[in-house]
Amino acid sequence: MRKVIVLEHISLDGVIQAPGGPDEDTSGGFAHGGWIASHSDAVLGTALRRQMNLPFDLLLGRKTFDIWAPYWPQHGEAWPGVNTATKYIASNTLTAGEWQPSVFLSGDIAEKVAQIKRQPGRDLHVWGSGNLIQTLLKHDLIDTFWLMIYPITLGVGKRLFADGAIPMAFQVTESQVTPNGVIVVNYERASALNSK
Repeated sequence: MRKVIVLEHISLDGVIQAPGGPDEDTSGGFAHGGWIASHSDAVLGTALRRQMNLPFDLLLGRKTFDIWAPYWPQHGEAWPGVNTATKYIASNTLTAGEWQPSVFLSGDIAEKVAQIKRQPGRDLHVWGSGNLIQTLLKHDLIDTFWLMIYPITLGVGKRLFADGAIPMAFQVTESQVTPNGVIVVNYERASALNSK
């Protein structure tokens, strides 16, 4: 069975919007794009490259796909495998795209993702895709959170747990703190909530 792994840059107050650049996602008037830049260091870069070099397919929301589709085909040398990975795109409006291989999912996204999880294949990595993550959370489809937690609060912006979450238990399987204070942590699903 395939795992759904959510990989996110996240602020202390839970914001995941536009970590990479000022024009990445300005929806809702978000003016803090590029907020991770001052926290980069070699340790974080090594951790990111290790994740990016694992075997994976992508599960993306339409907005993230729209941002990535024109970029990664021109910059694939920076992320081995991104262009050959199958991209599963959750969208009720987009049915085709030039960035291949791509599979467009519409309708009951939760059921379609559940079906994909049951198939043999690579784990599904979710980057960005805030609206999609809310759907995955509501339907208990996330197996792992791989988070880079930055020592910053933003006050506004799209949040990882925007609509709350169903009760879930996780265990830390790996963690480290970078010299610039970013906590890199892997949370794997635990079998049950601890009732203590």
